Amino acid sequence: MLGVRSFKQSCLVGLVLTAASFPALADGLTVVSWGGALQEAQTKAFLDPYAKAKNITLTQDTWSGELAKLRAMVDSGNVAWDVIDVDPQTGATACDQGLLEKIGDDAAFKSAGLVEGALTDCAVGTSVYATILAFQKQAFPNAPTKLTDIFDTTTFPGKRGFRKSPVDTLELALLADGVAASDIYATLATPAGVDRAFKKLDTIKKDIVWWEAGAQPPQLLKSGEVKMALAWNGRIADANAKENADLGVAWTNQIRGFDMWVIPSGSKNLAAAKEFVAFSVKPDVNATLSNYIAYGPTVKAASDLIAKDVLPNLPSAPQNSEGALAQDGAFWAKNGDALNARFSSWISQ
Repeated sequence: MLGVRSFKQSCLVGLVLTAASFPALADGLTVVSWGGALQEAQTKAFLDPYAKAKNITLTQDTWSGELAKLRAMVDSGNVAWDVIDVDPQTGATACDQGLLEKIGDDAAFKSAGLVEGALTDCAVGTSVYATILAFQKQAFPNAPTKLTDIFDTTTFPGKRGFRKSPVDTLELALLADGVAASDIYATLATPAGVDRAFKKLDTIKKDIVWWEAGAQPPQLLKSGEVKMALAWNGRIADANAKENADLGVAWTNQIRGFDMWVIPSGSKNLAAAKEFVAFSVKPDVNATLSNYIAYGPTVKAASDLIAKDVLPNLPSAPQNSEGALAQDGAFWAKNGDALNARFSSWISQ
């Protein structure tokens, strides 16, 4: 099963960064991410500075969360990747399957001051992104203020965009049905809870337009095909900044995820890979990512280093954090296959 952002693959394949003044610390690291705006931001914030500071060659690749490819590398003993960006679900699944080094107990990461959920057995979080509610400002006399407003078709009529996945969708359905954020995953772990989530989705099913790629929500909103849509906050911030989309954003009930570095089992450059990951969670380094993409830092001390004009666009900003729910990657690693099957059956009915 592919991860939460498995389709964010792009063409940044084979990009090589070098700092050739001195010998490299290792034969070279290969760092893998999802492409697009995220990988560009990671390059500017993490990879370029590390290559320069440590005199090491970094090769980049992209992936779309395909664990079969990673498993083939690990099983064959021919691991070509050293550091990989994952979402919480993909990281938890790969960790459970023995495909990743268990780095969560390393002192460098335990002492980094990471926010809750950003350090797991096999993964170190480097940024916080969120599913938010984006909307056409001119569509409603009174703007929506929270993600659960997407279920209110009386106050906010019109088509609404949902990602074609049970991840985030089922959590939000339960939130809209009155389940407290702290009880979401305990509820969703029961058959009755799953039934409750789908019953809530039934109430707006005819009004849903499904999207699959992160670039689609701003496109659907700008074209008028939908009046509101669940979206990744970075995509909406990018559309507003670069395309003058002028889309509104409701943050309350945001569902947070993490971009997380992992190291595949059998990495030939394990020590250097850990050093690169540790570099990414130095407060001053971690803070710079937000200059290039509207994702928040995972290092608590980094928040104080964020520019005041940048902070309001970040999921981690205090004013955006009301009712936030942290996505539970371990839950989805355990229950994802069954819930994906149920979701696919429900959509086809």
